[in-house]
Amino acid sequence: MADEDEVVAEKKKPTLVITIAAIAVLTLLAAGGGWLVGNMLAPPPAEKPAEEVAKAEAGGEGGAEGEAVQEVPHISTEANGIVLLDPITSNLAYPSDNRIRLEVALMFKGVPDVKLAEEIHQDILAYMRTVSLQQVQGPRGFQYLREDLQERVDLRSEGRVTNVMFRTFVIE
Repeated sequence: MADEDEVVAEKKKPTLVITIAAIAVLTLLAAGGGWLVGNMLAPPPAEKPAEEVAKAEAGGEGGAEGEAVQEVPHISTEANGIVLLDPITSNLAYPSDNRIRLEVALMFKGVPDVKLAEEIHQDILAYMRTVSLQQVQGPRGFQYLREDLQERVDLRSEGRVTNVMFRTFVIE
């Protein structure tokens, strides 16, 4: 009996060492394969980072005293022909305990008309009160909502508004 226990104990030790070694080898192979596939799928690095390109275009090397800094204008300004409407918060038609909140910006052709933008705001608010949750659920429902609002804005503005841009869209 004692001989059988010693034989079983001797067999277990090398098996445990071999198992640990096999797991280590497989882990290294997996890491190497992941690195190889990652390098094949990753896009090549850019020649220069965007910050360096911007500094070079500004006319100086980094940290120069006379360096000209260009400031990017804000998107939603009337100077750019874009008017940000006030947030629209309303109950849905069904279920009436659900609320919807929209922030929409309008892109005008030429000079923006603030009075027209307010009329469009009220029109969107009235429309959102007639929409049910099932109509705006999912990506297709959101696309239909965008198309409906674009059509209403086109009718109201007679083509003066070229684009309706959603900034936020939340259903509670």
